[in-house]
Amino acid sequence: MSKVELKVAREEDAELWDRLVESSPHGTIFHTWRWLKIVEKHTHSMLYPIIGFKGTEPVALIPLFYQKRSVLRMIFSPPPHVAIPFLGLLMVNYDQLKQNKKESNLMEFQKELDHFLSDEIKPNYVNLVHPPDFIDVRPFVWSGYNAIPTFNYVFDLSAGKEKLWENLKKHTRKNIKNASENLKILKGSREDLRIIYHQLEERYQEQDRKLKTRLEFLEDIYDCFKECMHIIMAEMDGEIVGGLVDLVYKDRMYSWIGNAKTRIKGIYPNDLLIWESIMYGCTNGYKVFYEIGANTPRLIKYKANFNPDLSLNFTVKKSSKVSKIAENMYSKFRSFL
Repeated sequence: MSKVELKVAREEDAELWDRLVESSPHGTIFHTWRWLKIVEKHTHSMLYPIIGFKGTEPVALIPLFYQKRSVLRMIFSPPPHVAIPFLGLLMVNYDQLKQNKKESNLMEFQKELDHFLSDEIKPNYVNLVHPPDFIDVRPFVWSGYNAIPTFNYVFDLSAGKEKLWENLKKHTRKNIKNASENLKILKGSREDLRIIYHQLEERYQEQDRKLKTRLEFLEDIYDCFKECMHIIMAEMDGEIVGGLVDLVYKDRMYSWIGNAKTRIKGIYPNDLLIWESIMYGCTNGYKVFYEIGANTPRLIKYKANFNPDLSLNFTVKKSSKVSKIAENMYSKFRSFL
């Protein structure tokens, strides 16, 4: 039986890479080749797009980003400050495999990945955030990684508009009806993406925080992926009062960036924007809608008003004894935006 061998993909492998992402049940738009290359450009990282093969058959892939700071050699998937909530490992055709094949492929790939890291990069710190619903991180735990559960909210759009509306809290339905009577919902553009960014920037400043994701990065993503972006804006009396950017990929939608808190009294544009996104997903045949981020206590009370389900994913990380500082640094600069 052949063992798993790793290959660092190159530009000529881009088409194969994207086919493998497409074939994985956990593949996301963030895994696609063009997205990864834009991230590499804007983070001053070195991208290692790793594919594992058994003979000529691809079995798994993972995009790794290498950053060096002083004596620290760090591997991320995803790197911080690029608005990527998860990335990490993808198993190819995972749902079609029997459990013993899933486990053997995963264990062999993880073992070879650790060999690659120790032989080629020798990182002090590794942090991998795997995609939603990929929960078998046992091989990483057995290899000395710490595994941390994280959560996102998810809506089953196949339930239909009426059921999703009934699931909302009563006051949320009231907010949406009121907002729809006072606001216009408009399709957004590249310029509106800038408006959303500056609204977020202002909100961060109000919280004595800094928005570290760069506008130039978001504009590059827009220019390359505008066909996968659903941007909607809320307008009141000729003024933009809110905006939201969703991403669409395969049969999924992701609520990505936007919905900065507004100061309008008695009208809730954010409630309406989320509902409009959910309705867009239902109308256009998407199966699930991810509301990113269910790990912040001050936010979950609001998001839970829409009555979503919880989706689980895992972060796995490892640091050497002499580089605990790397983990402390990461905890400070790791954020979604």
